[in-house]
Amino acid sequence: MSKKDSKDQERFMSFVFRGKEIFKPLNTGFIDKRVGCIREYVANIYFYTKDNQTIMIDAGYNYDRLAEKMRWLDINPKDIKDILITHQDTDHVGAVEKDSDGLFRQAIIYIGRIENEYLEGRKCRKVLWGLYKLPQVYIDNEKVLIDDGQVFYIGNIKIEAFLVQGHTWGHLVYLIDDEYLFTGDTIWFGADGGYAFLNILAEDSKLQIKSLKKLEEILRKRKLKLKIITGHTGWSDNPDFAFAHTDEICNALRRKPKVHDCKAPYDGYDERDDTEENARKILLDKY
Repeated sequence: MSKKDSKDQERFMSFVFRGKEIFKPLNTGFIDKRVGCIREYVANIYFYTKDNQTIMIDAGYNYDRLAEKMRWLDINPKDIKDILITHQDTDHVGAVEKDSDGLFRQAIIYIGRIENEYLEGRKCRKVLWGLYKLPQVYIDNEKVLIDDGQVFYIGNIKIEAFLVQGHTWGHLVYLIDDEYLFTGDTIWFGADGGYAFLNILAEDSKLQIKSLKKLEEILRKRKLKLKIITGHTGWSDNPDFAFAHTDEICNALRRKPKVHDCKAPYDGYDERDDTEENARKILLDKY
C-alpha cells in the first residue's frame, strides 16, 4: 500500500466509521515489560522482547511515523530481524511491502504457507462478501513459510502458530511462550466481550466463526494464563471475556455495536492523544 493509499484510507475510513465504535486501537506504549505496542491509525503493531532480542508482530500500514514511534519505545528498526505476519492485508504488512520506506528490508518474514498464496498471486484477496478484489501485495523480504500447529523458535522465544481461517484463507495467530496470543484480525472486542472479526472484511464469515471456536477449544484445554492481544481493539487476560461471543461476527454495517463501549474513541483515526509522554510512562489498559 503506497503512502497515498494509506492517507486516502485514513480519510475515507475515518468518515465512514466515525462514531460507530468499530475500531478501538491501543495507543503507543507497553502492555508489560515484554510487549510494546505502536498505534498506526486504527491498527496496532507489537514488539516482543526476551533475552535482549526483539521480534515484531505484524507490520502495520505504510505509515510515515513508524520510526518516530519506535523511538518512543526505544526500539531501533535496524534491530528488528524477524517479523511474524498474521495475514497479508495491507494494514498488517505495509512496512514490508515493496514500495514501503524499507525500514525492515533485512528482516525475515514469517507467514502462513496458505497466506503466501496471496503474495504469489495464486489467490486473490476479496472483501465485501466477495464483491471487491484487493490488489496483490508484493514483498521482497526473505520469507519462512509456517504451517498450522507448527512450533518454532526465534532465539529463546517459543512460537506456536494456529491457522484461523475466515478473515483470510491463511490467517495465523501466534502463541508466544505459552503466555501471549497475538490474534491479528480474528477477534474483535466489544464492551461485552469478543466476537469474530468484522463481517465486511471476511473471505468466509461462517468459516471464521468455526475456526475461532476451534481455537478457543484448543486453548481452553491447555488451561493457559494468556494475554490475548488483538490487531484493532486492545487486549484482555480474561478468556471468558475474549471468547464471549465466538458464535457471532461483528456487524460493521450496524450503526453502533449492540452494547455501548465508553472506551471507544469517536474517531479511531484521531491520534492526538497518542503521545510520547504517555507511551513512556503509562501501561496500556486491558479490557
